[in-house]
Amino acid sequence: MSARPYLLNELPSHGQPLLPQDADTLGVAGVGRVREVLALRGASAPTPLCALPGLARELDIGALYVKDEGFRLGLGSFKALGGAYALMILVQEEAVRRLGRPVAVKDLFSDAVKEIAATLTFACATDGNHGRSVAQGAQLMGARAVIFVHAGVSQARIDAIARFGAEIVRVDGGYDFSVAEATRVATGEGWTTLSDTSWPNYEYIPGLVSQGYTAMVSEILDELPEPPTHVFLQAGVGGFAAAVAGHMAIVLGDKRPHVTVVDPARAACLYESARQGRPAKVDDTQPTIMAMLECYEASLIAFRILERVADGFMMVEEEAAPEAMRRLATPVGGDPAIVAGESGCAGLAGLLTVLRDADVATRIGLGPKARVLVINTEGATDPALYERIVGRSPQAVLDGEAA
Repeated sequence: MSARPYLLNELPSHGQPLLPQDADTLGVAGVGRVREVLALRGASAPTPLCALPGLARELDIGALYVKDEGFRLGLGSFKALGGAYALMILVQEEAVRRLGRPVAVKDLFSDAVKEIAATLTFACATDGNHGRSVAQGAQLMGARAVIFVHAGVSQARIDAIARFGAEIVRVDGGYDFSVAEATRVATGEGWTTLSDTSWPNYEYIPGLVSQGYTAMVSEILDELPEPPTHVFLQAGVGGFAAAVAGHMAIVLGDKRPHVTVVDPARAACLYESARQGRPAKVDDTQPTIMAMLECYEASLIAFRILERVADGFMMVEEEAAPEAMRRLATPVGGDPAIVAGESGCAGLAGLLTVLRDADVATRIGLGPKARVLVINTEGATDPALYERIVGRSPQAVLDGEAA
């Protein structure tokens, strides 16, 4: 940790209330609408919240919980909650405009609404998971989806998107270039850009995406015996971390946990934003194994929220992700096995990294009384890569087969 210091949030806005528009997006009322939309989609039961007392004892902390999003809506990622939800709300809003009357969530699959959806095209860039969610939402509504994938997206992840009938556009360069290209083409064609990152004058749609994630946070708080004292949240552009930390701050108030935002060291745009005190862009140097977090520019909205409700920012090295994947795949003391993708386990990687530095752990209050929450944001979305890293297939891990 000495070469990668833990950065406590000492920005002037730290601890200040969320701006009204952000509190509105991430508040309790929004969760109700997300749940309404989820009920239309089928297979919408809450994902598992796993207690890992064996690993907690090994790490000398009071409790460890993992919210396992590897089962979410058949898409294998928390992002199933965001892109598809935003698309469905955008279709609803367009139907209201064209029909000139209110359209309830329960009427989204009506013939009148689907007729309108069939005229709409949604475009986005993706590392894999967001695009899959947008593609599924478009298929559900009968809309068209055009998904831009950069050079680092694996064929397995591209195939998973294409299975929902989306059109795939391959672009050279990294994630940020694909975002710019998707926006350029969508603007020229008159399509709707459905991005999960935000920039000046483009906030409403990424806000809807983040609002979709609040259903997951609500599930966690409903099931935990008491609120966590610490949460480690992985960050790509920051929308996921902002949604979790922001909703917890609204609901828990003074009892909110200490929130640590975890970046891959090779794509640490949130860490750098906290260091500079403004949304920052970092150099695209080497790809990271945490491919879903390979983002080099922080989301405007996400940083605006995290500068208020995140308490620390950190980076993890490349080897931290495989270690965390193997830890979850090889449980101790009767804990359940969890299949976590290389990006999904980054929150746990952050916890393990901090616990190796006694000074940092003590400074943020990690110890025998700490109740820690991490979120496995994706399962084995690239099964072949997972097996190469862990040494067993995802199914063999779930079946308890030895390495």
